[in-house]
Amino acid sequence: MFKLVEFPTLEKKKEKLNEIKERLEALIDKIDILRHIQVDFNVNPAETFDLILTTELDSLEDINTYTNHPEHVIVARDIIGPVKADRACVDYEFEK
Repeated sequence: MFKLVEFPTLEKKKEKLNEIKERLEALIDKIDILRHIQVDFNVNPAETFDLILTTELDSLEDINTYTNHPEHVIVARDIIGPVKADRACVDYEFEK
């Protein structure tokens, strides 16, 4: 989950949220270990986080590969980094 910094207008914030969504979801075609990636926006004004990123990978080891992949690093550093106020993460396993 990500909380973004304050923006001058709601429209600017929506533009950035959509850019983040577009860039992150495009990683599915660039990082072969990604099985699924989805970005959704918070619709509850009582909550403070702005978006959630859900990914599916085959193993916990793949998290490190994904995190350090050059395409992911570019999005994290250049697109999200400058507007990130806070981040929370949960890594979990599930049975298929």
